[in-house]
Amino acid sequence: MHLINERDGDALDDYDNAYYQNQLEHLGNGTQAPFLSPLSRQFYQAIIYRSIGSVYYHKGEYDKALEYYEKGLQIELKSLPDDRASLATTYRDIGNLYHEKGESDKALEYYEKCLEIELKLLSPRDHSLAATYGYIGAVYQEKAQYDKALECHELTLQIMLKSLPQYHPSLATAYTNIGEVYNTKGEYDKALEYYEKGLQIVLKSRPSNHPSLATTYGIIGVVYMEKAQYDIALEYHEKSVKIMLKSLPQHHPSLATTYWNIGEVYLKKGEYDKALEYYEKGLEIELRSLPDNHRSLTATYGRIGKVYQDKGKYDKALEYYEKGLEVELNRLPPHYQTLATTYGNIGAAYQNKCEYDKALEYHEKELEIILKVLPHHPSLATAYGNIGAVYHSKDEYDKALEYYEKGLEIRLKSLAGDHPSIANSYGNIGAVYHSKDEYDKALEYYEKGLEIRLRSLPGDHPLIATAYGNIGAVYHNKNEYDKALEYCEKGLQIELKSLPDDHPSLTTTYWNIGKIYHDNEKYDKALEYYVKGVEVELTRWPSHHTSLVNICCNVASLYGKIGEHDEALKYYRIARFMMQKD
Repeated sequence: MHLINERDGDALDDYDNAYYQNQLEHLGNGTQAPFLSPLSRQFYQAIIYRSIGSVYYHKGEYDKALEYYEKGLQIELKSLPDDRASLATTYRDIGNLYHEKGESDKALEYYEKCLEIELKLLSPRDHSLAATYGYIGAVYQEKAQYDKALECHELTLQIMLKSLPQYHPSLATAYTNIGEVYNTKGEYDKALEYYEKGLQIVLKSRPSNHPSLATTYGIIGVVYMEKAQYDIALEYHEKSVKIMLKSLPQHHPSLATTYWNIGEVYLKKGEYDKALEYYEKGLEIELRSLPDNHRSLTATYGRIGKVYQDKGKYDKALEYYEKGLEVELNRLPPHYQTLATTYGNIGAAYQNKCEYDKALEYHEKELEIILKVLPHHPSLATAYGNIGAVYHSKDEYDKALEYYEKGLEIRLKSLAGDHPSIANSYGNIGAVYHSKDEYDKALEYYEKGLEIRLRSLPGDHPLIATAYGNIGAVYHNKNEYDKALEYCEKGLQIELKSLPDDHPSLTTTYWNIGKIYHDNEKYDKALEYYVKGVEVELTRWPSHHTSLVNICCNVASLYGKIGEHDEALKYYRIARFMMQKD
């Protein structure tokens, strides 16, 4: 989410505005067009074209909008000096259009043309100049050029600090934009520092039920979600939704955004039904308030699809992903980053269905788009990683490593050294070496990933637990059971602190520890952990985990070994019941 100041006025400098307001009044009173000079007539025609373009822009018809913007631009370039304020505005509008289309380089080209004119015409403290730096900063952030993004947003902030009162709402926006860059960089504490500065200004400058206060609470909630502090995240999102329900119409799109944010927290908590409840509330609002081809619908269908995918209902996930794809393909042109993400989602669902050729087909489409529009962006690393994951699932380990290493190379070049996404790349490469039984290489990469996560994330973050679990699994395969237990228990302690009691990750960890004891022939301890895992999973019934049937059979077998036949029968019956239900 980028919060960027709108420029004051929609078009001209003060003189131009006054002159054309006067002309419009004359025309409205029946004055004939001949009163306009030829130059003024051309200028007026350019404004009309730009206004028509603006209407098409807000309708989401970007090609039509661009057609009219460019007609206006051509008139201005022929009839006006190169440094007129209205020309800067036209460049700005075209930049906004390309930004909305996801064409970052084109957006940057036009924003910089706008900036060049404004630097000649405007005072260094002019609010419009600050806004243009903000637009440029937002594009650099999307291009993952975070230092440049921060530089632009800091320029915006410095201008505003000099030219605006201490608690002006635009200052809150400037702090928020800086916080957003730090959030994207994975520097969550820095992000919170700036978001909190913005919040204090909003609290002092806006009424208690103002929508901007709701927005600020929402973005703070997102950071706490990334930090895996889910209850605090929900607290902020609930504050946000409470304000919006009081201050906005019932079907306002901003309310949908707040519902998504709450749904996202529940998804992270593994509470899939609650996540669906909030995502569907958001979808209902969007279907009533947005055009049928709006990009937000694609994203919402994707969110709902992700919940079904995590629940193991892959056909249902595909149904929603394909709804999103249909929306995006009906946009002319589509938003390429959103289209790429949708192809990636569909590919992941086919991978889960073990339809690997179909998965690769969609991931290759994803990769093709990103190579065209974001050739050096971290999103390219994600696309390579998705293809690597399919090859890993196909047991084509060398191909998997090839793609994972391409992704790692991009992340090392485009992200800060402690970014959590780099840890993910190390983890993926470690997992391939683990599958190849090259345990020392696997440990090398898993430990690199763990080191980054320990430096960049809170100590009780679930991703640190995952890293410990991966290392424990390697020691398990090396038959170093004490080391395996040490790491798996570290992971379990973090999960018990940071996740709900019925989170699926707890199930997995209990079963992994149980398997270590099982292989070490400590059957009583193995049963203790297996049963804990089964109990967690049964609270989530109906569960999608086919492994639950297998683990119940393992538990039954162990009870049989130690002569507890009634318990053995109990778990065999649970396994049979689940198979019948499936």
